[in-house]
Amino acid sequence: MWRNIASNAVTFLVVALFLLGGLIAWGKTQYTTAGPLDQAICLQVDRGSNMKRVSVDLAEQGAVSSAGMFRVGADYADKTGLLKAGSYLVEGGASMEQIVDLVTKGGASTCGTEVVYRIGINRVGVQVRELDPATGRYVENVQFNPATDEAPSAYADVKDKADTRFRVALAEGVTSWQVVNSLKSMDVLKGEVAEVPAEGTLGPDSYEVKPGDERAGLLARMQDQQARWIADAWEGRNSAVPVDSPEELLILASLIEKETGVAREREQVASVFVNRLNKNMRLQTDPTVIYGITKGEGILGRGLRRSELRAETPWNTYVIPALPPTPIANPGRASLLAAANPDETPYIFFVADGTGGHAFAVTLEEHNRNVAKWRKIEAEKKAAEGN
Repeated sequence: MWRNIASNAVTFLVVALFLLGGLIAWGKTQYTTAGPLDQAICLQVDRGSNMKRVSVDLAEQGAVSSAGMFRVGADYADKTGLLKAGSYLVEGGASMEQIVDLVTKGGASTCGTEVVYRIGINRVGVQVRELDPATGRYVENVQFNPATDEAPSAYADVKDKADTRFRVALAEGVTSWQVVNSLKSMDVLKGEVAEVPAEGTLGPDSYEVKPGDERAGLLARMQDQQARWIADAWEGRNSAVPVDSPEELLILASLIEKETGVAREREQVASVFVNRLNKNMRLQTDPTVIYGITKGEGILGRGLRRSELRAETPWNTYVIPALPPTPIANPGRASLLAAANPDETPYIFFVADGTGGHAFAVTLEEHNRNVAKWRKIEAEKKAAEGN
């Protein structure tokens, strides 16, 4: 009898172990395979939350098939205690394993509310926007100018939330003075700026920041970015371009940046400047004259006078026979690359064509015809504005 009991016990133990192994294998499959979510959602994990609350929220939103299995998997992976507050974009079909990794990895929000401080040539703007997880696009909630407008409640409501993300977006062609002046109006940053960085040394890009970051530290990041772009452009430059140093390449790129905002034209504009330099011709570009007047501190806000075109300043390329002594703005990476590798063209002249781009010409006669067309467009525009 005891032999039968022992035999049955062994059999029962084998079956139990087999079932347990099967259950573990099934649970592992459920944890690692694609989940039931049809489309992306934004998962909010509040400060002080725990894995149980998160698992219930996920189950209610249809992101996991079992809240309990989600918690068991997180425990088994030893990640339950690593939960981070934030807003997380959970993609459609994400597995439990992927979601656990998402909410425990680094705590950086991947969806939800974002505040973008935009430094443009003509204005500074603050944009509060939110990511729509279904489309992957941001929806603007509010926009205002921090220098002139009172901050709306929509901004105040999100500014101090733990999961709100902040970034500073620097447009191509802004001056260093404009950047520093704009950073002073951003209340999430702190610290003084000892001096305005040299013109052209700040890389136009988007920089993620956190409340309490130092303004000087952000400027240093911008300088590092621009230094990398300048080095890359200089290393890959066409040796036939008549510049003798990375600094001269930067100056040329700043002229290109200020002359056109049309991406396809940058290399053509660069070719005109290079052709003129090779022929010892004056560059005759209006943005350099304007910089000689404003020194980059704001915009001129009016047309140039004839006397200003004739005035002798270090930057007036209607007077000086070469590049100006410094950049006239902070050029972006595309303009740096255009300066390093311009198109090969016979063009010597260009003028606005009324579409936002330019008409290029080889001869003065052709250029004068293009200028006449542009002046006619300007006259018609002024007449229409007067009506």
